Amino acid sequence: MPLLTLHNSLVTYLVVGALLFGMGVYGMVTRRTLIGMLIAAELLLAGASINFMAFNRFTAPDPAFGQIFTLFIMAIAAAEAAIGLSIIVAFYRHYKSIDTDDAVQLKG
Repeated sequence: MPLLTLHNSLVTYLVVGALLFGMGVYGMVTRRTLIGMLIAAELLLAGASINFMAFNRFTAPDPAFGQIFTLFIMAIAAAEAAIGLSIIVAFYRHYKSIDTDDAVQLKG
């Protein structure tokens, strides 16, 4: 496949979305800090957004369908970041650490 026509293909967008999603999953599994997990969750949502927009561009009969899903994903990502950071700040104030091993003490 020539490099110049690579940008206008559904497969290209799906590969980029899958790479972002895979990096997000890998980050969620391997990161030991809550901030790293929050960033990995944002990568997961970005990969899903790219896939929705790619399917919207190449296969959907209604152009607004994928865009609406992407806007919902962006709203969820913003709410997740705000709430997640506030929980992390509260956790840090109490335990003076953002390591996930310290979160085990939160069990009732």
